[in-house]
Amino acid sequence: MKRSPLIPIIATAGFIFLYAPIISLVVFSFNDNRLVTVWGGFTTRWYGELFANSKLLLAAVRSLEIATIAASIALVLGTLCAVCLVRFRRFRGRSVLAGTVAAPLVMPDVITGLALLLLFATARTLIGWPAQNGIPTIIIAHSVVCMAYVTVVVQSRLSELDLSLEEAAMDLGATPVRVFFDITLPIIAPALVSGWLLGFTISLDDVVIAQFVAGPGSTTLPMEIFSKVRLGVSPDINALATIIIGIVALGVGIATVLQLRRPKVRA
Repeated sequence: MKRSPLIPIIATAGFIFLYAPIISLVVFSFNDNRLVTVWGGFTTRWYGELFANSKLLLAAVRSLEIATIAASIALVLGTLCAVCLVRFRRFRGRSVLAGTVAAPLVMPDVITGLALLLLFATARTLIGWPAQNGIPTIIIAHSVVCMAYVTVVVQSRLSELDLSLEEAAMDLGATPVRVFFDITLPIIAPALVSGWLLGFTISLDDVVIAQFVAGPGSTTLPMEIFSKVRLGVSPDINALATIIIGIVALGVGIATVLQLRRPKVRA
């Protein structure tokens, strides 16, 4: 079958549409002009100003900590929900659990953030916790949202798992708990890693929900950048974004190399 000549053109246009803004951001991070849209020569001074900006660096570290904790909590809870939904198909409240888990996927972030804000306000009135909104409330909010995504990823992998492997292990005398940790978890490990990375990215990128549940001293990196964008993007933001892009590209490159070096299994 003859390949259409439009396919390379469409693919090239798609790559340009996706990566041209990223490339321009990296280029203008070395711009000597404070105006990010006017080229004024090559310089690296914005990277020096970035590392001298303790407020921005603190927000970045805080966002990484929140994303790591929230993704880890979401991974545990999401995996448990996925196991319940796949392995225990008939139990009281299954439909409620499935609907509750899927709700954050289709709910607008504004509604989710407002609902969580009201939840924390009600809990503060009834039990006195949390005393005020801050990092713990952001972690809880992000864990709730990310758990839904982890559940979907792990659930799809568990649905395709060959049950005969677990049944063979139990026939040999393994307990259900040992079967889960020795057989099931290693098989679904790629899905667990994917779910954790997805939750980490969603938490690190969130600004809407964090705006509702954040408090004094808990400004995240997206919130800090969003507040700066209102007055115009400063070149040090471009420098920070370039560093993040470099780290992500390095991680993708390492993962690709490891994937290519894996021995191919013949069918």
